[in-house]
Amino acid sequence: MNVEEIRDYCMQKPATEEGLPFGDDTLVFKVAGKIFLLFSLDKGNRFNVKCDPELAVELRDQHTEVQPGYHMNKTHWNTVFIDGSLTYKQIHTMIDHSYRLIVKSLPKKVQAELADD
Repeated sequence: MNVEEIRDYCMQKPATEEGLPFGDDTLVFKVAGKIFLLFSLDKGNRFNVKCDPELAVELRDQHTEVQPGYHMNKTHWNTVFIDGSLTYKQIHTMIDHSYRLIVKSLPKKVQAELADD
């Protein structure tokens, strides 16, 4: 996978916005103003996603490509290296999980609006 494929996948999710709030080297994807994925444009081979703490540890144990979140809260964020070892399905599952965690943290009214999309 590459940045364009990840971007296309993220932008398919309801109410997703992209931007460069931290500078030109980090592409950020948000839902309702909350970050669910950050992609390192200067490195080009990794992204950060939010993750349930127990699942985060499990994924790190199972995949050397999944590491504690770089420059993030390592309990809740993973850095995922896209070197070809993980399948598209595995990467999509991690992105989906991150998106759902963020949506679940939003006010019920906003969650309902997203469900209507």
